[in-house]
Amino acid sequence: MTFLYKANTVRGIEWARFFAERAPDLPFRLWPDIGDPAEVRYLAVWKPPDDIAATFPNLDLVFSVGAGVDQFDVSKLPAHVPLVRMLEPGITETMVQYVTMAVLALHRDLIQFIAQQQAQVWREIQVTSAAKRRVGVMGLGLLGQAVLDGLKSFGFPLAGWNRSPRSIEGVSCYAGNGALPEFLAQTDILVCLLPLTDETRGILNASLFAQLPPGARLVNVGRGAHLVEADLIAALERGVLSAAVLDVAEAEPLPADHPFWNHPRILLTPHNASMTTPETAVDFVLDTIARHRRGEAMPGRVDRERGY
Repeated sequence: MTFLYKANTVRGIEWARFFAERAPDLPFRLWPDIGDPAEVRYLAVWKPPDDIAATFPNLDLVFSVGAGVDQFDVSKLPAHVPLVRMLEPGITETMVQYVTMAVLALHRDLIQFIAQQQAQVWREIQVTSAAKRRVGVMGLGLLGQAVLDGLKSFGFPLAGWNRSPRSIEGVSCYAGNGALPEFLAQTDILVCLLPLTDETRGILNASLFAQLPPGARLVNVGRGAHLVEADLIAALERGVLSAAVLDVAEAEPLPADHPFWNHPRILLTPHNASMTTPETAVDFVLDTIARHRRGEAMPGRVDRERGY
């Protein structure tokens, strides 16, 4: 019975150390040193192998090392093997930090100030009070709710949109496609934290941007495929949007000639808004394995019909 890790090698070495401390009786292997594939019962992975079922015929559990699972083709996973997305405090903590940074950067015009510095321009920009800057979050799962909670202390009017109804203290909540236009119309800074599904692919597009207040600002920390990149460039050029902070892109890393690299109204980071913390991730994984062995419910288990 073996646990196999297939993701970032540097963090994998840390996983190995914590496994040795906390589960010395469970053999741990780091890809590509898989040992006997028939012995692999637990797999933690970011980009899954091409044919999981054939390569590892005796799998009991598959973990995504991140909060998302859109990188998996669940049709290639045997129906009896649960897929579990990572629910550990490091992911939540770092996402809250990043989105807070991004919202404040957009609120206080940091992207424009960076452009002015590069052009050696010394020009004040009138400050808008937080009470007049409306922030809306798309996606009200664990991360979305944590982000909204983290933003409350700054005084922004907060709203959230989700496919299914949510109730969050201090947040105006909207649900379903019918409520989306009303949510967008009162959102000055839009944060995308949606899971990537067939329904949300390409949702950040020209039609959606046109429903935001003129000059609205965008934070995308979901997936690159949520965004129609050409529509964003056009919206920035026409003033429909005034700035964007992007942590994800359709092609990662970006090609050298991609317009995002040098666009004066885009702040770009390399898909590290949130990051799994090895120590707490190992605790979550070991707890989930114990729950599975006892036949208990497992937090983070993916609903294959919904895709998250």
